[in-house]
Amino acid sequence: MGDDHSEGLRMLSHRTAELPAASGKFGPVARGPLSSPSRAGAGGRAGRSRNRPGPPAPGPAPPTHRAHGGRAPSGPAQGGRAGVSGTDEAECPSMPPRRGHIVRVQSLTLVAASAALLAPTTFPGAPPPPLPEPPAQLLLPGAPDRPGPLRADRSGVRIGPVPHVPAGQPAPHVRQRTDSGPEAGPRAQRDASGSPVRAADLLARVRDCDPVSRGRYRSDAGAPADIPVCGTKEAVYWKADLDVDCDGRPGDRCNSGTDPHFSPATAYTGSDGRPLDAERLPYVVVPGPSDTWDHREDGVRGGSLAALVHGDRVRYAVVGDVGPSDLIGEASYAAARSLGIPADPEGGGVASDVTYIVFKGSQVEPIDDTAAAEKAGERLARRFVDGG
Repeated sequence: MGDDHSEGLRMLSHRTAELPAASGKFGPVARGPLSSPSRAGAGGRAGRSRNRPGPPAPGPAPPTHRAHGGRAPSGPAQGGRAGVSGTDEAECPSMPPRRGHIVRVQSLTLVAASAALLAPTTFPGAPPPPLPEPPAQLLLPGAPDRPGPLRADRSGVRIGPVPHVPAGQPAPHVRQRTDSGPEAGPRAQRDASGSPVRAADLLARVRDCDPVSRGRYRSDAGAPADIPVCGTKEAVYWKADLDVDCDGRPGDRCNSGTDPHFSPATAYTGSDGRPLDAERLPYVVVPGPSDTWDHREDGVRGGSLAALVHGDRVRYAVVGDVGPSDLIGEASYAAARSLGIPADPEGGGVASDVTYIVFKGSQVEPIDDTAAAEKAGERLARRFVDGG
């Protein structure tokens, strides 16, 4: 009993050694390996750790019992600790505070917040971008404010290339005059007065109609057949609408994507043997031969010269294609543009007021020589207006 009492007094003296003189609270006096600020933090967390003795107070050292071989005796040691003596316990390393879960939760929170800041800003309810509006259609002065005419399906069988005139019956060729001197422009073949043929003069010449067709044509599918082909000894002519023909050589504006009735062929071919180019060559389309009218009987063939009149404009073209045998009133993309008519192959064209005059027995070679067609067309138009 005496030894136990003495041992208890020594342990009590060790614990009271950490009591500050004035605070009345436990705390380390001398900072050693077992007394660190982290283990004596706020909230008394150090009180939940093991109380490690500081440097021993002066006095006799507590007895240390060791078994033979330097090992602590088996069985419970004093103070109720099993297998651990006071000396062994002082040599144990200090344990860090149990804050691992708290630190890990804070780290995950910071990572999630950073990912939210770096993520692209999207709005699920944002409306889709607006669809592009269809291009506005330019309405020229005098053009009716209406949708495009109902296009006929002109993709049927076309005749061509039309055979040339048999030998012994050569067609009269139109050649450029050589006695007129240099020309001032691409359509500058003029009369002696130097003025071009006017639209009013041509329209006055074709005011009356002497029909050469045995029946009449439709302007479009479903329209009434009320258009005759008229003629004089110099020319044949008709007054109709203008549907845009984009057949022939495909291009940026004339192809199967822009024209639902596109055909990659024309009845007549160019100087290179390929189909004509509707985007660049002004040409007119004549109806296919039928009981109503056979254009070949009136000296009209591929390359024949034609004058087109719309409003106050006169433009010259060639016969370049053959269409359905019951429809009339069609010209190439380039011809429509030259007359100031909207040239969109699907919705362009004009419903009326286009006069087609084709000069009998005329022909331009090569068929795609636009400069020669303009000069020769001006000369033939002047002759036609003058009555001979």
